[in-house]
Amino acid sequence: MTKLGNLKTYILTNTDVTEEQYKELEPLTYSLRVKKGSVLLEQEQVCHRSFFVCKGLLRSYTVDEMGKEHIIQFASENWWIADRSSFYFDEPSQLFIDAIEDTEVVYIEKAFLSKLEEISKNYSRFNTLALQKNIRQMQKRINYLLSATAEQKYLDFIESHRLLTLRLPLHMIASYLGITPESLSRVRKQLALKNFNN
Repeated sequence: MTKLGNLKTYILTNTDVTEEQYKELEPLTYSLRVKKGSVLLEQEQVCHRSFFVCKGLLRSYTVDEMGKEHIIQFASENWWIADRSSFYFDEPSQLFIDAIEDTEVVYIEKAFLSKLEEISKNYSRFNTLALQKNIRQMQKRINYLLSATAEQKYLDFIESHRLLTLRLPLHMIASYLGITPESLSRVRKQLALKNFNN
């Protein structure tokens, strides 16, 4: 696996970094292959790495006092995943990150971002826009978790993550949506009946 692959394309597409400048960034990237079930970040650890998925599927989640998992994010190809609060502020992480599939990632540390800011004039603008989009998405998700029906949540998930629905076990989708697996099964049956009767 080459470190130049997907991450290089991502950086060159979204910033004003040139091929020549990227050579300065490359030594600050690290390739990693992880097996399904491998843990990349433990709760209470400080998150020193941000992971870019080249191939495969990761998730971040919390575990409550009853041992129940609450999934915060899925990250498939060309997505980033980290505990941002821990990464940027050196706080103990509230999250676990692990691999749902055998996964290939490139990870970076703060030195990469410092170098990127140094050589790219538009990185700060790109990063601010990406952060604003993330906040918008999180606000939408919080609103759905608080007020939407189980059916609305599932339909929105299918629309936003259509390809992931084929790669994820139902109990993980249910956890992400904040509903029980039983509720999700009922919703899927009701939707199947509606489609059959139409």
